Amino acid sequence: MSDAIELEVGDRTVRLSNPDRVYFPDHGWTKLDVAQYYMSVGDGIVRALRERPCMLHRFPKGLPGGKVHQKRLPAGAPDWVETVQLYFPRYGLTADELCVTELAQVIWAVQMSTVEFHPWNSRRSATENPDEWRIDLDPMPRCEFGTVRRVAGVVHEVLDELGIVGYPKTSGGSGLHVYVRIVPEWGHKDVRRAALAFAREVERRAPDDVTTTWWRKDRPDSHVFVDYNQNARDHTIASAWSIRGVPAGTVSTPIAWNEVADVEPAEFTLATVPARFAKLGDLHAGIDDVHHRLDTLLEWADRDGAEAPDPDDDAAS
Repeated sequence: MSDAIELEVGDRTVRLSNPDRVYFPDHGWTKLDVAQYYMSVGDGIVRALRERPCMLHRFPKGLPGGKVHQKRLPAGAPDWVETVQLYFPRYGLTADELCVTELAQVIWAVQMSTVEFHPWNSRRSATENPDEWRIDLDPMPRCEFGTVRRVAGVVHEVLDELGIVGYPKTSGGSGLHVYVRIVPEWGHKDVRRAALAFAREVERRAPDDVTTTWWRKDRPDSHVFVDYNQNARDHTIASAWSIRGVPAGTVSTPIAWNEVADVEPAEFTLATVPARFAKLGDLHAGIDDVHHRLDTLLEWADRDGAEAPDPDDDAAS
């Protein structure tokens, strides 16, 4: 391994050890490539993570060495790396999670072998009151991506009818996500109820393409599961602009609605996205301009009796 280098990140200097450690063997992309990628999309990744508790997906030995899901901040953090303390009732434990406020903290996390960033849908000022509703279009094993595109069109249609602005992105895998900023007035349970009511409306309009069936074994394997469970407390998905470890080196990339019909998620990688960001900027830059209310969706939930099973029931995943 080569000697450590120093990266100037804003007003900070971040030391990067083993910069030539290969993280993505199929491409030869290194730890330094990961750091330089995040620096190239700095405004976007900070906006996506700002003030949110963040779980880190670390690969201390590169992708072949396996993933570590890190809730607690890794040891040795400088005093300018910010955190928020969270309580996990399932385990009766607390953890101080990373809470990004500047790009240098992202690059420090990369130094600690982080590849993926998985933030909460709430901010540290009110961790029990989400300000983000996440619509996760998760294709089942035999579902073609064209089906995901069609379902995204139905999602857009229903959001428009509700007067709600959604911000789409690729998942970095085989699906699509749509994020909506909401007024942080409700707890995780009510946000999840609202998300389920929305998912059921999408299912009603596209029954041949969509499922909201809770148990994975019972879902049609050619359908898209509209995964409302991503709005449960402590359930996280990769942020906008996050690299994904699997498939290797793809990026969860913000897109415009008019790109959905032709988007090819595999084309967005840590090698290609910097040029897109330089050309288009952050397509989620306006996401905080308007925060929407969930009253209508909660009325739908009451009407339909939308109560989902235990979000931590592993059989549903």
